Amino acid sequence: MEIKKQGRASLVDLSDTLGVDLYHVERQSQKVVSDDPTLMLINGEIMSQSYWNTVTEEINEKLQERSQIALAEIAAQLHIGSELVISILEPRLGTIVKGRLEGGQLYTPAYVSRITAMVRGAARGTTVPTNLPSVWNSLQQQLQEMHGASGVSVEGSFFQSIFNGLLKEGAVLGSIRAGGQWTPAVFAHAQKESVDAFFSQNSYIGYDVLQKLAIPQPKQYLEARYPDGIALDAVFVHPSVVDMLDTAVGDAIDNGHWIDSLSVLPSYITGPDATRILSICPSLQKAIKSSKAVLFGESCVFSNVFIKGIFDRLEKDMDSFGIGHSVGQGRPVNMNLCSEHKTGSGQYSETKVLGDNDAGSTGVSSDRGSKKKRGKGTGSAKGGSLEKDDDNEESIPVKGKKAHRKNKDVGSSGDVKHGGKKASEKMKESTNIFPDELIEQKVLAVAPELEELGGSDDSNAPLKLLSSHLRPMLVDSWMKKRNTMLSGNAERRRRLLDNLQKQIDEAVLDMQLYEKALDVFEDDPATSGILHKHLLKSMGTPIVDKVLITLDKDRKLKNGMEVEDSEDEHVQLSTADRTSLVKDLPGALSLKAQALIEALEGKRFNSFMDALRDILEESGLTFKKLDKRLERTMLHSYRKDLTAQVSSESDPVSFLPKVVALLFLQAYNKALQAPGRAVGAVIALLKDKLPASTYKVLADYHSTTVKLLALQAAATDDEEDCASDRMREKKEDLEERLMPELKSLVLGTSKE
Repeated sequence: MEIKKQGRASLVDLSDTLGVDLYHVERQSQKVVSDDPTLMLINGEIMSQSYWNTVTEEINEKLQERSQIALAEIAAQLHIGSELVISILEPRLGTIVKGRLEGGQLYTPAYVSRITAMVRGAARGTTVPTNLPSVWNSLQQQLQEMHGASGVSVEGSFFQSIFNGLLKEGAVLGSIRAGGQWTPAVFAHAQKESVDAFFSQNSYIGYDVLQKLAIPQPKQYLEARYPDGIALDAVFVHPSVVDMLDTAVGDAIDNGHWIDSLSVLPSYITGPDATRILSICPSLQKAIKSSKAVLFGESCVFSNVFIKGIFDRLEKDMDSFGIGHSVGQGRPVNMNLCSEHKTGSGQYSETKVLGDNDAGSTGVSSDRGSKKKRGKGTGSAKGGSLEKDDDNEESIPVKGKKAHRKNKDVGSSGDVKHGGKKASEKMKESTNIFPDELIEQKVLAVAPELEELGGSDDSNAPLKLLSSHLRPMLVDSWMKKRNTMLSGNAERRRRLLDNLQKQIDEAVLDMQLYEKALDVFEDDPATSGILHKHLLKSMGTPIVDKVLITLDKDRKLKNGMEVEDSEDEHVQLSTADRTSLVKDLPGALSLKAQALIEALEGKRFNSFMDALRDILEESGLTFKKLDKRLERTMLHSYRKDLTAQVSSESDPVSFLPKVVALLFLQAYNKALQAPGRAVGAVIALLKDKLPASTYKVLADYHSTTVKLLALQAAATDDEEDCASDRMREKKEDLEERLMPELKSLVLGTSKE
C-alpha cells in the first residue's frame, strides 16, 4: 500500500511507518519485488515503473522549457546515480521524453536541429585542412555570445557526434584523420588539380611543393598517383626526362666524347638525383657492361674511347712528367717492385731496389754462380801472376743478417712461391709514383675543357676520379718501360760489380801488404802519422772514389735510370762530391759509406780498412784477406819488380825512394810506401839494419838529394847562373859517384 501510494519508498522509512523491525521489512521487500516485475529494489529503496513514468514526464516538461538538461542535475534532484538516470531515460527517449541524450546532456529535437545546422555550416564553410576541436570551440563561443550566461553549454563530443552523422549521410564531403584533422573535399580536389597542373607542365614536381599543399608523405602520394613516374631524392620526374638524358648519353658514348648529365638535365635535379636517373638509362648501363663507358662522380659519363685518347697522349708525353722521366734518366723513384723472376745466366731475380731503408736494401743481386765467381777474384801488388794461388784465398765471413739479405737478393726458387702476394702488395705502393695532382695537370693540358670538373677540396670530383682511373694505366705503362730497361740493366750491373770486385781484390791485397809496414813505425808517432796519411791519400782515395761511383751507378741501374758506360778509372772526387753520392745511397749502405769517408779523412789506415770491409760486406762484395802464402808470393813479385826498377832508374831524385823501399824490404821483409818527407826517418830506422858502408853511402845520397832539391826550390832569376852551377855539381855527384856505388851495394845485397 505504501509503495502504491508513493511509487517510491525507503526501507528505513517503511520500518518506521509500519512499526516493524528493519530486518523483517528487508525480507518482505525482497519477496514483494520478486513477485511484482514493475518494482525494483535499488540502494535500499523500492521504486515502481509508474514512479519513473511520472518522473520522466516531469523531466520532459523541464526539457521542453529549457531545451537542455544535464544528467548530473537530474541525478542530484532524484538522489540517484547518473548511471541509473541513463538506464531509466534511454527506454523512454522518443516516447515520454522528447529529446536526445548526448554526452551527459538531454537536448530537445529543435535544439539538436539547430546545432546540426551550425555544424553543417561550419564544415561546409571550411576549405582548408582544419583541426575540428578548434571549430567546436568556436561554435561553443558563438552559442555563449548568443545566449549569454544562461545559454546552453554544449560539449565538443556532441558537435563531433553530429559531424560524424553528417559525414556518414554525405551532407558534408571530405576526409577525417585521427586526431580530428578535417580535410574538405574541395581542398583535396584543389590539391589534386595543383599537382596535376604542375607535373604536366614541368615533367617534374618537388616534394616541397606537396608539403606546401599540406599533402603528407609526398613521395608515396606521387608514386600512387603516377605509377610510371620516377621518385628521386628531391623531386619526382616524368619518364620523358630519362628518355631525354638517355639519348644524350648514348650520343656522347657513340661519338667517343664525355658528357656531364647535369648540363642536360633541368636545373632542379642535383647530383645524387642525376646518379639515380643515370642508373636507369639503358644506353649507359649497356655501355658500362660492355666496358664502353665509365661514370665518374655523380653525373659525368666518359666514353672509354675518350679516356683512351687522353691516356695515349699522356703516355707519349710521359717523359715530361718528371717521375716517369726516371725511366730513362734523372732522379730515381723509391719503389718496392718485383721484377720478373728468371733463372739462368744474364738475368737477376730482384726482390728489392736500392730505395729501401732497411739492412737488406743494399744487397747486390746476382745468381749463385756469379757470387762464386766473384768470390774467387785474384789480386796482386802489381798485377803479377797469382792465379795459381786461388785456392789459398781466405774471405771474411759475412754476418748472419747480411748473409740472409744476400740470400734474399739471390732470388732462389723459394722466393717465387710467395712472389704473387708480395707483388700485389708492392704494386699498391707503386701507385704513389704518379700523384693525382700531377695527372690532373697533364689531363688539363691535353683536355682543357675538363677544367670545370675540378674541385680542389672534393675527393669525388670527376677530374680527380678520372686521374685516379688513369693512374693504374700510366703506372702499368711506366712499369713495362721500366722493366724493359731493368732487364737490360741486369747484365750491365753484373759486369759493373764484377769489374769492381776485381779491382777491389787487387787494391785490398796491396793495401793489406803495405799496411803491415806501418807496425815498424809505431814507436815513432810523427813518422807513423805521415805514413798513415800517405797510404790513405795514395791508396785509399782512389778505391773509395771507385766504390762510391760504382755503387751510385748500380743504384741508378737498379732503379731503371740511364747510366753512361764511360769508365771512371781516373776520376778523383772532392769531399763534396763524395758526400753527395753518399746521400743518394739507401739506408744502411749510406751510413757505411759515410763512415768510410770519415775514415778516409782520418789519421789511421787500419780504421779505414775496417770501414772499407764494412761497406763491401754491406754491398754484397767480398773483402779478400791477405794470408801468409799469398803475402809471400806478393812480396816476391814486389821485390823482383822493385829490384828491376832500382837497376834501371837513371833519375837521381826518383832513385832515392825506390832504393830506400828496397832496402826496407830487405831489412824487414815488408813492402813500404813512404813520401819524400818520411825518407829521412826511414833511413834513420835502417841504420842498425845495414852495413856501415851501405848506410854511409845512403846517408850521403839522401843529404845530397835534399840539398839538390833545396837549391831547385830556392833558385831565382837573379841567382839562376850560380844556382845552376851548384845544382849541376850536386846532380853529377849523385849520378856519377853515389848512384852507381849505392846500386852496387844494394843490388849486390839483393842478389845475395
